[in-house]
Amino acid sequence: MPVPPLSDSTVFDPVDAPSRRRIRGEIVLVLGLSLGASAVYSIVSLADSLTRPTPLSQQVQSLNNSLNNRAIFDFIYQFLAIFFDLVPVALVCFLLWQSARPHLARLGLAFDRPGRDSLLGLGLALLIGIPGIFVYLGGKALGVGVTVSASPLDTYWWTIPILVLSALRAGLQEELIVIGYLFARLRDLGWKTWPIILSAALLRGTYHLYQGFGAFVGNFAMGVLFGWLYSRYGRVLPLVIAHFVIDTAIFVGYPWAASAFPGLFGVAK
Repeated sequence: MPVPPLSDSTVFDPVDAPSRRRIRGEIVLVLGLSLGASAVYSIVSLADSLTRPTPLSQQVQSLNNSLNNRAIFDFIYQFLAIFFDLVPVALVCFLLWQSARPHLARLGLAFDRPGRDSLLGLGLALLIGIPGIFVYLGGKALGVGVTVSASPLDTYWWTIPILVLSALRAGLQEELIVIGYLFARLRDLGWKTWPIILSAALLRGTYHLYQGFGAFVGNFAMGVLFGWLYSRYGRVLPLVIAHFVIDTAIFVGYPWAASAFPGLFGVAK
């Protein structure tokens, strides 16, 4: 059974006033446990960066940092961090689960067209990934973006698997919560399509602000595109795949790119 696309005429069961308050509280709790908290920390991080004497373009923000100086415990901490970051994803699946198939239709998640969804996701990754590089470089050139070190982990046998899992975590968390969940719940509250798209894109841009204003603009644009595609086709899996492919390429490919183009990535030869 395909997932129906969303539109302003999409009708859900009516929600009474107490239920509306409950849904608003639920949204606050879900975001507070996940990407809403990330947005708050990101704003504070940007304020910290802007008030330092070092120019923003000369500062470095590291992703996927080492969590312990002993390899086995670093691996354990990395795995646990990914696992617990996915708990809010499990929560929104639980909250929007339906007895009828597809069970996660309200999240836009169905597995009836895996081949087509995979091809669409790969196409989106190319469409977004290449311009995203230029947005990043443009932000650094204009002095409104920091240098991002995407994979400063030490090299162990588990480094690449952990980086791939980290990319999967980002794809699942961001697309199922910011797109699937938030679109469904804001629809329940009577929001129209474009206010939902723009609000979700604003949230996406905000929790990337720690990387500078260039990252905000790039991720806001990505959020608008993803939101529009979701509202039109009602399928979140291509978005998850696209996000996963982009982040995997960045995380795993960063050491090579930083070595080949040290000037672009702020790495000394």
